[in-house]
Amino acid sequence: MQSLRGRFRRSAEGRADPAPSRLKYRLQRWMLTPGIRFGLRFGVPLCLVLAAGSAYLADEGRRDTLQGLVNQARAAVQERPEFMVKVMAVDGAGTSVAQDIREVVPLDFPVSSFDLDLEQIRDVITGLDPVKSASVRIRPGGILQVDVEERQPALIWRSREGLALLDETGTHVAELGRRNLHPDLPLIAGNGAAQHAAQALRLFAAAKPLGPRLRGLVRIGERRWDLVLDRNQRIMLPADDPVRALERVLAVSEVQDLLERDVAAVDMRLAGRPTVRMSENAVENWWRIRQLNGGGQ
Repeated sequence: MQSLRGRFRRSAEGRADPAPSRLKYRLQRWMLTPGIRFGLRFGVPLCLVLAAGSAYLADEGRRDTLQGLVNQARAAVQERPEFMVKVMAVDGAGTSVAQDIREVVPLDFPVSSFDLDLEQIRDVITGLDPVKSASVRIRPGGILQVDVEERQPALIWRSREGLALLDETGTHVAELGRRNLHPDLPLIAGNGAAQHAAQALRLFAAAKPLGPRLRGLVRIGERRWDLVLDRNQRIMLPADDPVRALERVLAVSEVQDLLERDVAAVDMRLAGRPTVRMSENAVENWWRIRQLNGGGQ
């Protein structure tokens, strides 16, 4: 009986324990962590691929070969016929402006549409003085379409450099060789006149009753205008609210024929004290009449 008990104890003590060791247990728990599992599944292969790619591209010859293959593939796509631009069409511009546009956009057709920077082309075209706005797009059929809105001349500016055409905002449009090329446009002169083109146009609109007697506007001291008429007459306008001052002069002239008289200038620079300056002939005649009246007395 005692021997049986010994044999039973030894067999119980010799049986292997199924529980894992502490190190193996911690390793299993660590492997069950989501971050570790993701790193082993995706991170390690990615690092191996990057390491292999870096080792391959470390050689300059291999890099050049790979770059050549990329360039060939890109060129094969970009130079397909459906992506080629063959001509440029310019609409909305005159002959000279269209020629200037073709000169500032010197494209060698045919050219791939991938090589065209439409925004840059538009900026170059709008940089031309006669161009107010422009839009650039690629039409089906390989046509680079340029739609232009030209600036419309509204004034002629006489400066030390010569004659120039301005639009309603005072922006330079083009040089003008002779005044008679645009006899219908009003004339302004003087330093700083172009910066006040909008005010000059309002003055010309108010001076319409003067008709062909109106010669132009001269900017004086870069702060005010003189309205020039025929017979060397001038209306000297104030710096503030010159349109209203001109309307006052025209109203008086309509009633009293002020500008039809032998007047050299009407000075409206002081609103509370307008002044009329007679011409030299009128002054001489006045003195002559006064002397005759004095002699008669």
